[in-house]
Amino acid sequence: MKKEQASINIKIVSLTFFIIIFSFIIAAIFVIGNIMTEKEEKLSEQAMLVARTVGKLPEIREKLASSETFTAKSETVNQTVEGIRVINKADYIVVLDMEHRRLSHPVRNMIGQTSNTADENAAFEEHYYTSKAIGEIGKTVRAFVPVMSKDHEQIGVVIVGYRLPTIMEIIGGMRTEIMFVTILSLFFGAWGAWVLGRHMKKQMFGLEPHEIARLYVERTETFNAMHEGIIAIDNKLNVTIFNEKARQILGVYQDDLIGKSIYKILPDTRLPEILDFNKPVYNKELLINQHSIMSNRVPITVNEETIGAIAIFQDRTEVKKLAEELTGVQEFIQALRIQNHEHKNKMHTIAGLLQLGHYNQALDYVVEVNQRQNELSQFFEERIKNENISGLLLSKINQGKEQGIHVEVDMNSKLLYLPEKLDMNDFVIVLGNLIENAFDALRHVDKEEKKVFISIDQDEYTLSILVEDNGIGIKQEQLNYIFDNGYSTKNEQNYGIGLYLIQSIVQKENGNIDVSSNLGEGTSFQITFYL
Repeated sequence: MKKEQASINIKIVSLTFFIIIFSFIIAAIFVIGNIMTEKEEKLSEQAMLVARTVGKLPEIREKLASSETFTAKSETVNQTVEGIRVINKADYIVVLDMEHRRLSHPVRNMIGQTSNTADENAAFEEHYYTSKAIGEIGKTVRAFVPVMSKDHEQIGVVIVGYRLPTIMEIIGGMRTEIMFVTILSLFFGAWGAWVLGRHMKKQMFGLEPHEIARLYVERTETFNAMHEGIIAIDNKLNVTIFNEKARQILGVYQDDLIGKSIYKILPDTRLPEILDFNKPVYNKELLINQHSIMSNRVPITVNEETIGAIAIFQDRTEVKKLAEELTGVQEFIQALRIQNHEHKNKMHTIAGLLQLGHYNQALDYVVEVNQRQNELSQFFEERIKNENISGLLLSKINQGKEQGIHVEVDMNSKLLYLPEKLDMNDFVIVLGNLIENAFDALRHVDKEEKKVFISIDQDEYTLSILVEDNGIGIKQEQLNYIFDNGYSTKNEQNYGIGLYLIQSIVQKENGNIDVSSNLGEGTSFQITFYL
């Protein structure tokens, strides 16, 4: 472990030194560039100042305007100018007459020669300016000033030149400062790298980068190997985990899901709710992306701070299809059992009438029973286009007869198809529980006629269920609690689940429940689903 710690620290220190040196180079380029620009501007101003000063000297103006010999004039001018050049540390000061001849120059051999530089012509037209040129002494900045007589006529030109320092000369002049800054930067850079290395090692739980990479790959493959779908988000709603099973269950085949907003992947997701309320939700059935899933959603907490949320879920679509089939089979079995029992009773009735010789009454009874059965069969065939619901209703009608309850199905009822999001099993749970609740409300009621009325209606926009009974009713103060899990108006075990399941399904499908009840008169439940 100590060797690994030393290894990572050396790497960090080396990287830090490289970054510092690279930063110094970049900074030096800009700093030296600025220094050279400032130096050039300063020397240009100084050259112009010196040139103006020389151009206004009386002795210079007098000699240029005099009729003396060129030699006499140049001797006086050069002597005067050289003193000024030395004092102002100029590299050269050249005075030209109107014939472009040099009256002064640091190199005496150049005095008397004609100057032919291209950038001096404008000065002979009374222009003041500076320029840059490359000569024998290097790159120079030069100022050009015309010399005017007392009569404001031009009689010559003064040229003052300063050599610009090279990059190495500038660096050499700042050698002490550079060394001081470099030593301090390296010292604090090394110390900072050492502190950063220790901090990073601590944050990474003492793991090397390749170990972290291996753990990440192992974690990803572990999630992908699980049979449950797993999705996790951070507190900014960006996806951090989306395993393969979740892709399969929800039908998501996009690439690079990590880092994307969960709403861009699953617009109808309920996972962000966990961040809003910071409470887990277990065993909640949801409809996500046209899939029915059983979900557990839990906030992710680190050091008592919620940093995200995770959902673990299973696809119930196939299971619910199987449950629908089993539900239908069970309802038909129950209906057949009750019909068999009822058939025996009818056969006994017919046999008794025949034994007593009441042949016409027996025939009328057979016709009446057959007519009722045909009407019921025709109703289910024409109005209820779902065999499972037909079986459920037929079973409940016969079950009611056994319990002395008249179950009336509205002959105007109509069910052509179920909403896309509402599966068969959920509809059976809702309708079956409503009817069972009505039976329970009548079970302990002493009434001559016990009734349950059932109506199913469907139009272009809605599907509604109405179940009414004339049972014991519900107290007004209890109506606010009847949908709570485990709450029941009956003091018996295994109650208080049915209405909770109904409400959960209705909420999931964004439906409505209306309840009205009068104590001793009965209760009415109406549920509306929107297509």
